[in-house]
Amino acid sequence: MSSPARPRMTGIGRVLVIVYAIMALAATGRSFVQIVRDFDEAPLAYSLSALAAVVYILATLALVFAGSRGWYRAAWIAIVFELVGVLVVGTLTFVLPELFDHQTVWSWFGRGYLFIPLVLPFFGLWWLATHRPGVRVAQSASVLS
Repeated sequence: MSSPARPRMTGIGRVLVIVYAIMALAATGRSFVQIVRDFDEAPLAYSLSALAAVVYILATLALVFAGSRGWYRAAWIAIVFELVGVLVVGTLTFVLPELFDHQTVWSWFGRGYLFIPLVLPFFGLWWLATHRPGVRVAQSASVLS
């Protein structure tokens, strides 16, 4: 018997998790290389890349396990944080470009990643809003009664 609180991830949910996982790998790889090779040149930018990597890893895991209320909340927190991060860092790269002589994952709203960091959190928040844990179970129970 499967757990009724965890809806099966299909379709766009799977694609979303795959894109988040790719972003997690890309951001982790980028920040690792930046920190190991050139951390002294741009500690703020490279630390932000590492923070983005952590956020993408957390968001990926949280989306995979979003059937439980705790992971669902963690997904909301990670993705809202991601959205705020990309908007703030993206804006600062225009307003105060001297802060970001070196690129981060979120610089210029994710231009180096084809603007995926700007678009991805909107899809993530949409998916979370339309796939709350327990909603399908409640609908199924009302159909049976």
